[in-house]
Amino acid sequence: MFNQADTDYQFAVLQQRFISHYKEIFSNDLAKKTVIIIPGLTLDKEILETINGIEHYEERMLCMLMLLRMPHTRLIYISSVPIDNSIIDYYLHMLPGISNKDAHERLTLLSCYDASGKSLTEKILERPRLLKRILEHVDDPAMAHISCFNVTDLEKRLSVLLNIPLYGTDPSLLYFGTKSGSKKLFKKIGINTPAGFEDLKTEEEIIHSLAALKKNNPLLKKAVIKMNDGFSGEGNAIYYYENNNMEDCTETMIENNLPRRLKIIASHIHYWQFIDKFESMGGIVEEFIDAETITSPSVQCRINPLGNTDIISTHDQLLGGEGNQVFLGASFPANNEYSRELATQSKHIAEELLNEGVLGRFSIDFLSVKKEEKWEHYAIEINLRKGGTTHPFLMLQFLTGGKYEWQEGIYKMPNGETRCYFATDNVASDRYKGLTPYDLVHIAVSNGLLYKDATQSGVMFHMIGALSQYGKLGLVCIGATAEEAKSFYYQTIEVLDKECIMETI
Repeated sequence: MFNQADTDYQFAVLQQRFISHYKEIFSNDLAKKTVIIIPGLTLDKEILETINGIEHYEERMLCMLMLLRMPHTRLIYISSVPIDNSIIDYYLHMLPGISNKDAHERLTLLSCYDASGKSLTEKILERPRLLKRILEHVDDPAMAHISCFNVTDLEKRLSVLLNIPLYGTDPSLLYFGTKSGSKKLFKKIGINTPAGFEDLKTEEEIIHSLAALKKNNPLLKKAVIKMNDGFSGEGNAIYYYENNNMEDCTETMIENNLPRRLKIIASHIHYWQFIDKFESMGGIVEEFIDAETITSPSVQCRINPLGNTDIISTHDQLLGGEGNQVFLGASFPANNEYSRELATQSKHIAEELLNEGVLGRFSIDFLSVKKEEKWEHYAIEINLRKGGTTHPFLMLQFLTGGKYEWQEGIYKMPNGETRCYFATDNVASDRYKGLTPYDLVHIAVSNGLLYKDATQSGVMFHMIGALSQYGKLGLVCIGATAEEAKSFYYQTIEVLDKECIMETI
């Protein structure tokens, strides 16, 4: 029978074991090791259902197949439904110095054969025979670890059942990755963040906070309401104040107008559904930062088991939807005018999270406003998980062997050249529906779009499995400059549009 106290103790022992594992072999490319990849998103089911093709987001972590470039590393990749062989071959053909046959021999693909809305980890836990098959492919559990998109009590339980540690934060610390926990930590260490209120639980508290924000700033036109565990903007809503006078900040006025003036980002969620979800999850209300020149940078960080913090990358995010709340894509690296300043602030935040016991990859989102010739930054939230900027950077790193030099704000390869990219998970068009993975690769090859090792530039595709049903896929466009990377993106869209128009004639 499942016992939380026993699970907590066993998990702590496993994570302690991971320290020696990391120290001995993690950075040794020739060491024998096994990585179990759980690419599912263990997040709120109702919010996930608002995203088209969400079941194919598990394919974003196929970039981890590049770990097979290490000749003695085994990978076990588990998915909800089987991944087409042509998609696997597409990734494996890019492995430098490794034959396709050798890579296949060290790769185990397992599937739950379950397309339901349950999280992938929950599906795995429901299948004892699948758990047994996973262990059958692990040569030495002491030299294995689990890599997840995010870590919850479900992933913690899986880790204990397999007796294999995972590279991620103990779920008991996940409050620091909520909207409320992020704001409280920013305030604690003196990082600028939008004015607002956290740890809210009820509609009444939302109303009170909206009124207080308007009283404190009578010129405020909008405020943002965010659920604690919303992601990619889904779970946010914007409240519009109609008047720039004190009458508009009374709680009675706001209560009477809240359903009418609240614009919910997730189009399929109605007002009372939003309030019910907010009250079950908790959240924040904060000022909507608006300006003529505003950007949405993010910083990826890592805390390793040895207690070292590192800045992995900086990005300028492309946002869309109501009030630019929805993540659409990102450019790497972030604007050199502020990337180093944001990296320095993020290092400070990472050190505080290290003190709290956080482990693994996470990102910090900012809003940056240009006032005259200076940038002013607002820390928005901490995401204690992998995210939309994780797989593009991993793909660049695996393909080029370079490193982001955050003190300089550039990505440098071993030959001294620099690289940039533009990445998105949201290339979508109804005209792309019906294209198979084979069709996509054929179109890319015929038009010279694929990534080329000789030039270390070109286009990488991901979420290819979503293309036929949803007309949707992701791109990582790598170039020597930001302009070249963006040109690959526009060229790809032009080619896909042209090819699909031709097919319909």
